Amino acid sequence: MDKLDAVVIGAGVVGLAVARALAQAGREVLVLEKNTRFGEETSARNSEVIHAGLYYPQGSLKARSCVRGNQRLYAYCQEKGVTHQRCGKLIVATSSEQLDKLKALQEKAQRNGCIPLEWRSKEELAVLEPELQAEAALFSPATGIIDSHGLMLALLADLEAAGGQLATANAVTGGQLNPTDRILELEGFSVQANLVVNAAGLHAPELARKLHGPQSWIPQPYFAKGNYFSLLGKPPFKHLIYPLPEAAGLGIHLTLDLQGRARFGPDVEWLTTANADTLDYSVAESHRAAFAEAIRNYWPGLKSEALQPDYAGIRPKLSAPGSEAMDFQLLNEETHGCPGVIHLLGIESPGLTASLALAEIVTEQLLSNNQ
Repeated sequence: MDKLDAVVIGAGVVGLAVARALAQAGREVLVLEKNTRFGEETSARNSEVIHAGLYYPQGSLKARSCVRGNQRLYAYCQEKGVTHQRCGKLIVATSSEQLDKLKALQEKAQRNGCIPLEWRSKEELAVLEPELQAEAALFSPATGIIDSHGLMLALLADLEAAGGQLATANAVTGGQLNPTDRILELEGFSVQANLVVNAAGLHAPELARKLHGPQSWIPQPYFAKGNYFSLLGKPPFKHLIYPLPEAAGLGIHLTLDLQGRARFGPDVEWLTTANADTLDYSVAESHRAAFAEAIRNYWPGLKSEALQPDYAGIRPKLSAPGSEAMDFQLLNEETHGCPGVIHLLGIESPGLTASLALAEIVTEQLLSNNQ
């Protein structure tokens, strides 16, 4: 049996960020990824937005890691030359009945320590974004967009420069994690590790079950599909446009990519399967009408035929449909009794923004008790 120092399972943006931080702290790190390339699932199927941290409950891990991660991510992009743009976004109230909710969101953002959101009146918006229909909006200057693939390439380069390695097409199929053993089984062989990080994204809860056996502390996973449509032609907006958040998501919003193209989404489509290996990423034409209706609330000039099915992502939820959204979970020895082991569960949005901050937290927790 091969003996390793630190193993990170999953080479999405969070897994790579954690592996990089551990390697830079002096640990010998191996990242195991079941796919043939890194970042092929949740990390490659999102809006590529750098969030400001304004939506999440005060004091939650989502709020804290997003605000910290936002600052760290902009600095990292500047340092490493990762393509990004601090374009800002507008969160809009499309009716007078929504103004109180918009003000409440502004207050929540202030409590979370975000860069202050700036109120924009209907008259100001008519000048700023003439095609936008809104009674008022909040402008978030700390929101931006990023090349997520470029970010992961930079994290991987840092990992390898610090002596770490990525092994793709190496799925962890089982193992045994307990107070005395940290054994991972792969196809045809097993490894023993001093430190284990489960950053397997959509597969993380099921992997925890394979490694620990059925345990009450392992949550039931739920999957919420988010479909995206792209816009044919040049968009009339300079900023990202978001409606007020809805249950389980941020509403069908308009984002811009780094080439200036517009896409809309994601919606929220709860899936009935709990098996992450059977997820369907196709986008059905039948969603077009619902997308057009939602978008016209803030952009009445949209023509339905300009919407084209694009791609879909899957959110790894820890709460059932209709339930209050749960926080990120970093489950360590205090939860499962196994020193040197952390499971990262429910890392949905704003996971990309929070990745560097989450890596700091995971590394500190692991190394404080496992030098």
